[in-house]
Amino acid sequence: MAQNKEKGLKIFSLGLQHVLAMYAGAILVPLLVGRALNLTTEQLAYLVAIDLLTCGIATLLQAWKNKYLGIGLPVVLGSSFVAVTPMISIGTNYGVTAIYGAIIITGLFMIICAPFFSKITKLFPPVVIGTVVTIIGLSLIPSGIKNMGGGATSEDFGSIENLILSFGVLLFILLLNRFTKGFMQSLSVLMGIIVGTVVAAFLGKVNLSPVKEASWFHFPELFYFGTPSFEIGPILTMLIVGLVIVIESTGVFFALSKITETPLSEKDLTRGYRAEGVAITLGGLFNAFPYNTFAQNVGLVQLSKVKTVNVVVAAGGILVFLGLIPKVAAFATIIPTPILGGATVVMFGMVVASGIRMLSKVDFTNQANLLIIACSISIGLGATAVPTLFDQLPSGLRIIVSDGIITGSIAAILLNLLFRVKTNKQSTSASILPTEEVTETHTL
Repeated sequence: MAQNKEKGLKIFSLGLQHVLAMYAGAILVPLLVGRALNLTTEQLAYLVAIDLLTCGIATLLQAWKNKYLGIGLPVVLGSSFVAVTPMISIGTNYGVTAIYGAIIITGLFMIICAPFFSKITKLFPPVVIGTVVTIIGLSLIPSGIKNMGGGATSEDFGSIENLILSFGVLLFILLLNRFTKGFMQSLSVLMGIIVGTVVAAFLGKVNLSPVKEASWFHFPELFYFGTPSFEIGPILTMLIVGLVIVIESTGVFFALSKITETPLSEKDLTRGYRAEGVAITLGGLFNAFPYNTFAQNVGLVQLSKVKTVNVVVAAGGILVFLGLIPKVAAFATIIPTPILGGATVVMFGMVVASGIRMLSKVDFTNQANLLIIACSISIGLGATAVPTLFDQLPSGLRIIVSDGIITGSIAAILLNLLFRVKTNKQSTSASILPTEEVTETHTL
């Protein structure tokens, strides 16, 4: 009995480690999207809470391997950074309800097309994966920089106080990475946010009233922001987001397959994609987010040497529990914008670094690879820097191509297809995916 209790405590503590490792990334997406769409403090608290809850459910779905869904590997799911700018763009142009209509359609599409995705993984070689991940990071960095100054619309944007706080958080995270190792190092971003918020509180920049007013328990609401609307432009945009999520998650699946020495078949991949589709559909129904497999937790599996699914089941249970307590979610809403900026710049920069690391495995003597990378990144960054370039296009098409992540990803996929048809046996269509190179995406 005592032995079982000790084993259960160990599994719980290891599950908590997984939650702490992904917590910063999990709460940053709802905070970035919610603040950009000017949601109220109450709405923002709901968004964080439902995000944690759905992260937990999505993780449990992947762990529960059965005939129809679940990869059966120790994966943890979280809200995808890929969806940040598309969701903000859709919400700004079409309203919040259009975001969730598009997410629901995307989730259903992924459920239906899961068997097809498992057959076309060879269309996503390192040159495509690395380019897409690099574009994601580069496109997100400007929002992080704006937050460092206090937020683009802030009256005190770029003030000395804001800069000290944001760069102080950045420096603290870097020092933790320099002088700590292992699990403590993996928590550096979360620790930076916590310490930065405490310092900001002493400076009078933290309002604790949302925490005091938040209830202790709240059950998730179906269509919290209203009945979803279905617009063709947002739907097409989110479908492409779904495809990028498939590309990212495939890399993580193969990385975990190697770590756990568990071979993956097409049927395994199909179940994994289908579980993510179900998770994304739930995100749309309860007004949360599109979800993908978090790469930083792969690093934790490698670090802890614990490769059993029981640990991520515990993590999923903890996330569900936290998601039912609005008071916990309300703590995330009090984080000052400069603190958020200092942390996100590090995280988004690491996404870029991970993309570059993937690209280091690409054959740069092949002109096709150079053209795919050059054109995709140029188009992706161009669309981010000069979104007005596409103002004359129809609104449905404009919302797709004006987002740098989407535009660059489409370019990488299509260019790879172009050169595969022309030079089928060249290295553009080489190995299925890098494995080790995905383990640091979204984290330090």
